[in-house]
Amino acid sequence: MKHKLSSGWIYFFAALGGLLFGYDTGSISGAILFIQKQLSLNSWQQGCVVSAVLLGAILGAVTIGPFSDRYGRRKLLMVTSIIFFVGALGSGFAPEFWTLIIFRIILGLGVGAASALIPTYLAELAPVAKRGMMSGLFQLMVMTGLLTAYLFNYWLQGLYSGWRWMLGLAAIPAAILFFGAIILPESPRYLVRNNNEQAAHDVLMAMNANNKEVVDNDIEKIRQQAAIKSGGWSELFGDMVRPALVAAVGLAIFQQIMGCNTVLYYAPTIFTDAGFGVHFALLSHIWIGIFNVIVTVIGIWLMNRVSRRKMLVVGGWLMAITLFIMCWGLMHSSESKFAADVAVISMIVYIASFSGTWGPIMWTMIGEMFPLNIRGLGNSFSAGVNWTANMIVSLTFPPLLSFFGKGTLFIGYGICCLLAIWFVHAKVFETQGKSLEAIEQWLRDQAAKKKAAKAAKN
Repeated sequence: MKHKLSSGWIYFFAALGGLLFGYDTGSISGAILFIQKQLSLNSWQQGCVVSAVLLGAILGAVTIGPFSDRYGRRKLLMVTSIIFFVGALGSGFAPEFWTLIIFRIILGLGVGAASALIPTYLAELAPVAKRGMMSGLFQLMVMTGLLTAYLFNYWLQGLYSGWRWMLGLAAIPAAILFFGAIILPESPRYLVRNNNEQAAHDVLMAMNANNKEVVDNDIEKIRQQAAIKSGGWSELFGDMVRPALVAAVGLAIFQQIMGCNTVLYYAPTIFTDAGFGVHFALLSHIWIGIFNVIVTVIGIWLMNRVSRRKMLVVGGWLMAITLFIMCWGLMHSSESKFAADVAVISMIVYIASFSGTWGPIMWTMIGEMFPLNIRGLGNSFSAGVNWTANMIVSLTFPPLLSFFGKGTLFIGYGICCLLAIWFVHAKVFETQGKSLEAIEQWLRDQAAKKKAAKAAKN
């Protein structure tokens, strides 16, 4: 079956799950202010409403991969859109606490599934020369979703039932994603594995501007690696895949423990500490959302032109330095307007550094690193680790902030940035400019060298 849909529309619909991901994680920041009053929630219940999505995301991320390897990326994208739709509508109509929790967990299943599935799907569709940019579309859509959520949170704050609209409106893009997925092509890698080379050929021709030489070469490489039997957990933790697994899991953890979500969470307070009015503090999330989208565009544009590892290292250094400066500014903000201004400026540079490097690159690289026969499982596991780290950081931030204080705590996140730089140097291999098949062959060659060296010693 030939797909007449242009490559641009294919990428848009495929990445639309990222917008849902961003919207659903961002809308609760404004909605919870009204939910707690109307449903009479205590502090523990408020925390449960916010973190229920994270619990669902862990479950969704770790389960979607094996199913996508078995049933295909496109079909699971449709299932994910249905989960989003049900979770969004259910959250918007929830009459009391426990119903809201259940639908927030369902929503989280969709968020986690999208975070594992979409980077894989985009990486498998995109030509080598565009893969960084196309895979980075997922993070761009996440940031766009966050910005959209911040805007609706602001516009709907005056309505009594505004929080229901904030949460329920996510059903609209979920429905668009479902109908878009109906006409999306299946991943060519999945098609070859399931003996449908002609369909894979048609998809690759559409995605590679009808370059027959490139497509024929890709089909041959995919055919060779598709002949390898689908793997499971033993293959994921085996010697051959270990470099990819260590790199992907490490990137997934460090992306969270660098503290970006906590800085975004604390951003309005930093603005008020710097002497800005409450109204501007409420609008600050919108300005930060716009800034995030712009910087993410720049970051994904650079990904095809600059080494991914170098971008991670530079981003890590900028984040560490700006966190240390921000700590100093926060410690002295109460007695010095200059220190407060320094805290705001360093926070903005920190957010830009994350959004242009670690934000999009982590999701891109975990979509590239794993061999075809366990790609869905590997990406699923890595995304699950990322969401687990996200939940741990989110749950520990308030008590740690109370114990260490707003200045000292961010020093710890800065130290994590320095550890992340060491990790990239030591454990992360370059994927920029390499085909998925070339990356897989490199893993096999490395495993063969280690096996030969071990045999020589014995």
